[in-house]
Amino acid sequence: MRSQGLRVEIYSDVVCPWCYVGKRRLEQALIDMKDRPQAQITWRPFQLNPTMPKEGMDRTMYLKAKFGSLDAFREMEERLLAVGAEEHIPFAFEKVTRTPNTFMAHRLIWYAGRQDHQDAVVESLFRGYFTEGVDIGSMPVLTQLAGRAGLDVAVVESFLCGAEGTTEVKAEEAVGRQLGIRGVPYFVLNGGASISGAQPPDIFVSAIQKARAG
Repeated sequence: MRSQGLRVEIYSDVVCPWCYVGKRRLEQALIDMKDRPQAQITWRPFQLNPTMPKEGMDRTMYLKAKFGSLDAFREMEERLLAVGAEEHIPFAFEKVTRTPNTFMAHRLIWYAGRQDHQDAVVESLFRGYFTEGVDIGSMPVLTQLAGRAGLDVAVVESFLCGAEGTTEVKAEEAVGRQLGIRGVPYFVLNGGASISGAQPPDIFVSAIQKARAG
């Protein structure tokens, strides 16, 4: 049976470190495949903290509320630092001082998709938040990160000041909830098979091969 093309929809939030890891592992899987398929990758919104105030909140307060104590987070942090080192992601959690509301970032990602710059913008957002500790709930920060990814800063600023993309992002996120997604990253392959979590590259390779053969 002839292999089909590959479409990957990734439900993700830009404050999810495992989503950054999952991005790296998917990229590695595509490199590892013998025929190196040209993948059409689309990033879909999934807010982990949909009720977060628009201005975000202090990171320490957020972590205490979510994990019960900083010690519980530190254990996960140590694991992530080790995994990040393996994937060449220099996580710098100590630089993060605020946990943002990510809706505006998701609008930017939606806009970037229409400009054929989506993956580059997602990478810029991940890098800015996790390695530089910048506030990706801030419009000036988002415009700067979009500029790094090759978008026109003035046009992005104008877009973010408006409401365009709001309805579309909410609709895309609703689809994810209807799929039963409770955590991210979540990968949908060719509209059917799915992978939950930042799985090792070989798991991605196997799932992609099955999705393309089907």
